[in-house]
Amino acid sequence: MRKLLIIGIGAGNPDHITVQAINALNRVDVFFVVDKGVDKDDLVRLRRDLCARYIKGRSYRTVDIADPARDRASPAYEDGVRAWHAQRLAAYETALMRELGDGECGAFLVWGDPSLYDGTLRIVDQIAARGVVAFDHEVIPGITSVQALAAAHRIALNHIGAPVEITTGRRIAQGLPENVDDIVVMLDGDCAFKGIAETDIDIYWGAYLGTEDEILRSGNLHECGSDIERVRREARARKGWIMDTYLLRRAGAKAG
Repeated sequence: MRKLLIIGIGAGNPDHITVQAINALNRVDVFFVVDKGVDKDDLVRLRRDLCARYIKGRSYRTVDIADPARDRASPAYEDGVRAWHAQRLAAYETALMRELGDGECGAFLVWGDPSLYDGTLRIVDQIAARGVVAFDHEVIPGITSVQALAAAHRIALNHIGAPVEITTGRRIAQGLPENVDDIVVMLDGDCAFKGIAETDIDIYWGAYLGTEDEILRSGNLHECGSDIERVRREARARKGWIMDTYLLRRAGAKAG
């Protein structure tokens, strides 16, 4: 039986990887590396560096999988994501069938944690359900950019006895939730925070969290929002890609 590991590798700092993940790396025969293009070579390099740093006395090989292009212009967001996942499914399934032998262990290394805004688990579940390739799989959790953001700013995510909401820039563009004071925003490619009219909002923003390129900004949203937008634009132009996350907090909420 083939074995497949989905390993969370943290937000970018090699020290974020857990002991459980290190032990998992040392079980792997084949690493499947999703190639997202030249602009994101840094992400591939980090995965290879982690293997070189933590795998001891064991041979392994890597298999590159070209990531299908996603149609971001589609007006139907969820339909576009499903179509993209279908293309990924076909690519992943082919790679597993051709490159992972019976009795071997393969792995996908997932940025952050596989449970949070990552499609790998959904795709793997669909491949398993199809039954074309027989395998067992296991998930190894990782540190998320949300945790790295809170640590970098030395804050708790929620105020005393209250919830925190984790959402996307697409949702925030439709307005802030009324019954939550602390909102973590991920996958915001358009700086949706600039459309927020409320004046009593603080923002804790971070890009490339946990890496040597980490950038942090915080303060009243209307006072520092334009600076964050500028810094984000310049960083993306410089590196060719950006990963950023932020917390919006209604002023006066007591962290605890």
